[in-house]
Order: sequence, then structure tokens, then C-alpha cells
Amino acid sequence: MNLFAPIDLVALGCFVGAWLIYAFVVEWTPLGRAGLSAYMDRYREVWVERMLHREARMVDMQIMTALQNGTAFFASTSLIAIGGTLSLLRSTDDVLTVMGSLPFAIPTTREQWEAKTIGLVIIFAYAFFKFAWSYRLYNYVAILLGAMPLAAEKETPEAAAHIRRTTQMFQSAGRHFNRGQRGFFLALGYLGWFAGPYVLMLTTAAVVAVLWRRQFISQARKAVMEV
Repeated sequence: MNLFAPIDLVALGCFVGAWLIYAFVVEWTPLGRAGLSAYMDRYREVWVERMLHREARMVDMQIMTALQNGTAFFASTSLIAIGGTLSLLRSTDDVLTVMGSLPFAIPTTREQWEAKTIGLVIIFAYAFFKFAWSYRLYNYVAILLGAMPLAAEKETPEAAAHIRRTTQMFQSAGRHFNRGQRGFFLALGYLGWFAGPYVLMLTTAAVVAVLWRRQFISQARKAVMEV
């Protein structure tokens, strides 16, 4: 006997497919290079280039500290979310009793509830690994910024090479942070599955639409667009 009905598997496939397609478009297509994240990658490069011309770089390191603290916050939040989700597995019977008393509740077996909950744990675990790796990369960026050549050496080949490697590390840290946040947002869409497969498809579409809007037609993107 199958654990889930065909419509549940279709809804889950739509969720995974929407996640993969959105990530591919944003990170690997020409359209993605016109998105907000791509513009911010260019400003990271501008920041590193201008930092090379400054003798005093205390403000730059303060900005790096703020970026690291934000990433650490999301990493710790991911662990809290994982612990909270795992605690649901210990009270499955109580949760099913409460859900069964709700109007328009969809019958759910214990095995189905536990499988859906484990799926949510996997999403939060994915987000944690992304945030944790982003935090580590920001540490590497801080080291590279500390090794930045002096302003008097800004015209040397070594300075140009150092800007390239620092920018690439910087962009990689931001990319993994974005992937972790994407996992957080799509976890909200995944919650719709607990209300049924059709709700999952609806919430997934809603979350992807919000992410798409913020990436390509938001005021934030307009603020950083190149003329």
C-alpha cells in the first residue's frame, strides 16, 4: 500500500520542481543576471575595489561583522526550527487528535504525518547547512579583507588578483546565504501540505510568486539597477 495518494505525490513534485526551477533561473540564466541578487553581487565587487583605495578600513570590517552576525542568527534559527519540528514527532497522536477535530480537516494517518514532518526537518537542515557554510565563507572573506594590499599598491597585478579572489569568495558567501533563505521561505509553502495536496500547490505558487516579485520587480531592485 502506497504511503501517499497520487495527488499528494504530484503536489510534492510541484513543490520540488518549483524550488529547483526558480533556483536555476535566478542563478544560472541571463534573466537571473538581471535580478536583485545579481546586482548586489556587482556591488560587492565595487565595494572591494573601493576598499583597496582606502587606508583606513575599520568601517569595512564593521560591515563584515554585521553580515556575519546576520548569518549566524539565521543558522541558529535553523537549529531551533529543526528542534521544534522534531518535537512534533513526539506528540503525533495529540496533534492528529487536534487536527481531526478541525472543520474541513483532511484525514491523515500517523505515517503520513511523520513523513511530512520529516520532510520539513530536511528543509530546515538544508537551510542550516547553507547558513553555516555562508558564515564560514564570510570568515574567509574577513581574512582576505585583512590581507588586502595597501592603497599604495593598488595598481599592482597582485592587488588586481586579490580583488578577484576576494570578490568571488564574497559572492559565494552571499549565494549560499540566499539559498538558505530560500529554503526558509519555501518551508512556509511546504506547510500547506499538512492541509492537503491542493493547498500545497497553492502555497508553493504563492511563495514562489513573492520570491519572484522581490527578485525582479521590487522597489529594492529598482533602487540598485544600473542606468
